Parts: sequence; structure tokens; C-alpha cells
Amino acid sequence: MSIGKIRSIFYFLARILGDINAVKRGTIGKRLLRRATGKATGRLFNRLFK
Repeated sequence: MSIGKIRSIFYFLARILGDINAVKRGTIGKRLLRRATGKATGRLFNRLFK
């Protein structure tokens, strides 16, 4: 197993734990909105700097 694969697993687990924590705190809406905004921004920058 490579370092990159282990790293991606850890990032995936961190995302899941963050979602669980947001549900417990009642802030899941904010989290989903921020995630969607981040994805859209990333795609925009990808197109601009390709």
C-alpha cells in the first residue's frame, strides 16, 4: 500500500468524521453549503489555470 493511498483513506475518514460531528452539532446545512462552494471554486480555478 502506497503513502498516497493511506493519505487518501485518512482524508476520507476525516471527511466522514466531520460530517458526523456537524450532524451532532446541528450545522450540517452550513457544512454542505461550504463543501459545495469549495467544489465549485476548485472547478472554476481548474478551468482558469489549465
